[in-house]
Amino acid sequence: MAADRRSKADTLALRQRLISSSCRLFFPEDPVKIVRAQGQYMYDEQGAEYIDCINNVAHVGHCHPVVVRAAHEQNQVLNTNSRYLHDNIVDYAQRLSETLPEPLCVFYFLNSGSEANDLALRLARHYTGHQDVVVLDHAYHGHLSSLIDISPYKFRNLDGQKEWVHVAPLPDTYRGPYREDHPNPAVAYANEVKRVVSSAQEKGRKIAAFFAESLPSVGGQIIPPAGYFSQVAEHIHKAGGVFVADEIQVGFGRVGKHFWAFQLQGKDFVPDIVTMGKSIGNGHPVACVATTQPVARAFEATGVEYFNTFGGSPVSCAVGLAVLNVLEKEQLQAHATSVGSFLMELLRQQKIKHPIVGDVRGVGLFIGVDLIKDEATRTPATEEAAYLVSRLKENYVLLSTDGPGRNILKFKPPMCFSLDNARQVVAKLDAILTDMEEKVQSCQTLRLQL
Repeated sequence: MAADRRSKADTLALRQRLISSSCRLFFPEDPVKIVRAQGQYMYDEQGAEYIDCINNVAHVGHCHPVVVRAAHEQNQVLNTNSRYLHDNIVDYAQRLSETLPEPLCVFYFLNSGSEANDLALRLARHYTGHQDVVVLDHAYHGHLSSLIDISPYKFRNLDGQKEWVHVAPLPDTYRGPYREDHPNPAVAYANEVKRVVSSAQEKGRKIAAFFAESLPSVGGQIIPPAGYFSQVAEHIHKAGGVFVADEIQVGFGRVGKHFWAFQLQGKDFVPDIVTMGKSIGNGHPVACVATTQPVARAFEATGVEYFNTFGGSPVSCAVGLAVLNVLEKEQLQAHATSVGSFLMELLRQQKIKHPIVGDVRGVGLFIGVDLIKDEATRTPATEEAAYLVSRLKENYVLLSTDGPGRNILKFKPPMCFSLDNARQVVAKLDAILTDMEEKVQSCQTLRLQL
């Protein structure tokens, strides 16, 4: 049977038979069968149009014609590995270098964010001669075994924490130990990292790296307080380690104000290693590690070649260049600032109107809406969040949840997401929340308490 004629039920039955249940679907109780997409819209087999609020992989828009054409044209000429001299890989590295602080001038190309973070871990260990890693609580850095080990989001449900992994508190000023009323949360949270490092050193451990998403995503769309990374880097460097900024979810202009999210921490902060993925290829499997000359030279001194069969191929680099061209030509970084600010304002109005909305936080087109059961305790409204996302799907809006309590609505749409999209989505959100306040007991309780 031709796939385009297969019913949703038949496709689901085939998937359940052939694909592991570990590979989960969005909306498992009633999956959406998506057959095509364009820009910020996705379409099911019936032709229904959905606004995509979560697909940060399709960074400049689904099936962007410039990106599609770049891949097609290069595929018609040559696609081979990076052992052959070719212009695309050096042109792409040069373009990326122009977006980064000058010390980050050596590049490795790979296929996925997981590969990038795994290489970053290897680079850190070779450079420092140390083994241990400090990570933030609830972090996720990839699906390879090495990265599951440094991802509390995963390892807490598997083999547990390894002795070489040390976990610092997430710098969450809404739910963490140091909140919005603290006089200096950046220093307070950085001191927690210092405490974790000191505790490890007392046990004879040596720190190779501190890994952090520049804006923790799985942790709940967290915006670390400005100055936090600089303070942490000071403690990590003093311990002989390096700072790895994971930009896989949030890089390439998503934050609007800057091209890289780590730049929100101030112009004087420069990571030792930056990892990139997801949005870098707009759906094509591309990833990158950028680092300094000293780190790269230490890795080279081993004499062991780094080779990646598909990383840095002419097609992958043509795609990467096309994404950069679209970002620049369509001014999507500035667009993220204007649309993101507008969306944040609309969502803050919902916070005033609906007690279940405890916090609205974000920058550019990276936004989290924290749903709560009670204002005083800030108890995560997990079930309500799941219900809301399901209702939004019925209203042709694709959104999902994140955070330890699965109660954070996460907005990470394609960068072409528009002002009109923001209005439509928030209007539907408002209508559903209003309906929930009439039907869901926790919302009624919240309203009575105010």
